[in-house]
Amino acid sequence: MSLTAATRAETTKQFTTSLWWILAIVLVVYVGFTASVLAGVFAAAATGALGDGPPMAEEGLAPVLYSTATAVGYVFPLLIGTLMVTAEFRHKTLTPTFLATPRRGRVLAAKLAVGVLMGALFGAIGTVASVGASAAFLAAFGLDTQLDSIDTWAMIGRMLLAYVLWTLIGVGVGALVRNQVGAIVGVLVFTQFLEPIGRAASSFVDGLANVTQYLPGAASDALVGASVFLMGVPEGSLVQLEWWVGALVLLAYAVVLILLGQLLSWRRDVS
Repeated sequence: MSLTAATRAETTKQFTTSLWWILAIVLVVYVGFTASVLAGVFAAAATGALGDGPPMAEEGLAPVLYSTATAVGYVFPLLIGTLMVTAEFRHKTLTPTFLATPRRGRVLAAKLAVGVLMGALFGAIGTVASVGASAAFLAAFGLDTQLDSIDTWAMIGRMLLAYVLWTLIGVGVGALVRNQVGAIVGVLVFTQFLEPIGRAASSFVDGLANVTQYLPGAASDALVGASVFLMGVPEGSLVQLEWWVGALVLLAYAVVLILLGQLLSWRRDVS
């Protein structure tokens, strides 16, 4: 089977199951709700509607709110990439796939190609949810949505790239860790517990930020160029990679995981 046919088969697998649209709905609800709450609070603070406290600066508020799609939603492309592979191990559907396409590297390449498609799709869905909700609140409070700015659209493009790279990282995780429960638990523990603790600790431990900036979540925030989690960090003390370096770091994570999965797990028999 050619790479084109294998890619077509992988695409059919993804869109003939309910998993992708269930995760898409959850993504819209989660990101849209989070963006709405943050936009309502921050917009009210920026206009002084919350009370007598000092108003929040309007400058840079829109990009921070729009980046909610990646700041809190990046776990979704990571999960979809992981499930693209581990679901096949769990349900033993890789056996007929490998019989039809004995060249296993070609099957993995097809999954990566579909991973790019799924990442772009989920990126568009998450971006629409965060930008739509945030822009509505900003406009309602009479604040600049910055949707006429080239910088805003460049950031949105980087958000889509981040989603694609996170999906490829997920494919690498799935290829390396065959057990679906183990892979999902590992992904959630690292992204929702270990890395946030490490990044929070970097604010108090001298020199630690020079290390934590290379963690995948930090690299993703650097790639996008904005994150709600960076709002409280003093500008002078912020240690962050350039956006293109952040992209390269995420790509490196994906490449290393995919290569390890190919060498250590993908070639083994499907039991």
